Amino acid sequence: MPRPSKRITAIVPSGKDGWEVHSAAWARQQAGEDIIMLSVGDHDFDTPSETIEACVNAVRGSNHHYTPLPGLPRLRKAMAAASTACTGIETEPDEIIATQGGQAALYAAVQTVLDPGDHAIVVAPYYATYPNTFSAAGATFTVVETPAGDGFQPRADMIRAALKPNTRAILINTPNNPTGAVYSRERLEELAEICKEHDLWLLSDEVYWTLGGGEHVSPRSLPGMAERTLVINSMSKSHGMTGWRMGWLTGPRETIRLLTDLNLVTTYGLPAFISIACAEALENHYGVKEIAERYAARRALMLEAIRGMNDVTVHGSEGGMYVMLDISAIEPDDEKFAWGLLDKEKVGVMPGSSFGEAAAGHIRISLCQPEPTLKEAALRLRRFASNYRREAA
Repeated sequence: MPRPSKRITAIVPSGKDGWEVHSAAWARQQAGEDIIMLSVGDHDFDTPSETIEACVNAVRGSNHHYTPLPGLPRLRKAMAAASTACTGIETEPDEIIATQGGQAALYAAVQTVLDPGDHAIVVAPYYATYPNTFSAAGATFTVVETPAGDGFQPRADMIRAALKPNTRAILINTPNNPTGAVYSRERLEELAEICKEHDLWLLSDEVYWTLGGGEHVSPRSLPGMAERTLVINSMSKSHGMTGWRMGWLTGPRETIRLLTDLNLVTTYGLPAFISIACAEALENHYGVKEIAERYAARRALMLEAIRGMNDVTVHGSEGGMYVMLDISAIEPDDEKFAWGLLDKEKVGVMPGSSFGEAAAGHIRISLCQPEPTLKEAALRLRRFASNYRREAA
């Protein structure tokens, strides 16, 4: 067999992608074990029925043909309105390109601003696909950690120290996955100054913006940042549509025009019936308020359920769909702790180190389960942590 390209083999060079505990938990659940899956951010509820009906009607309405490369006009208009609400700055449809989910928006952003050999800075903890997305572009990157004791907020001095002559971009995520941290306006203003001073792009992943625990500040709204910020967004979390694979990228008009060429050689547009359903969901805010309230209630429940758990500290966890727990006082090796929790108590969580060294010694708990299940998981976690200390002693 001829050899594959270096480009494809370099995407996950180590062969380890950080999802090993989750994959094992999923396989064991599928085999019939009573596994509580708290390792993935996929809703436990269906897409709102209004959105489903909109899609069914669109299919029956013969919307089965090619769509414009940047997205249906109606869809881009709806996404522009959503981006205006998200970023706090008026957005026009020609500043929007529709993509196959938030990951495709991230991929498009990285391909747009980085050449092979260019350097980027990734603020950690980060979503697990970030490093491999830069690898796919042939770019190098430096991970800049955010101290857990500082609420996982980015620090300008640490980012400045990581700059190189060939640095072209900084990637951030707020509200953050995995930590649930919501970056403050002050810290974002400091990042904006770095970008303007060094003529950098800022890639801002804001897919959890409707699930924040306070004010959502988009760096795109800060002075001088609209022309150098690409905002990654998605309907997966906000509208309960993970499997629909619909996202978008917001950016300067000329950049979005160039990105149409990327869609030409990748997706060649998006399905018409899904696009129409997504436009209707955006226009009518199907499920948005209810989903945000559901996760806020679950977050409060989980934090209350683990309150007072010895040697376990909460960091971040203000927004998003996750709670981040520091278990390093019990077991510094978070992957070992996660495997033990799966084996002994049949609870699947993500080791924090899957998201960067800043989250090492932590576990990420997904809130994508009904409240009774979350309560049971908290009981199992409390029991496991208590027994772990006794066994270690």
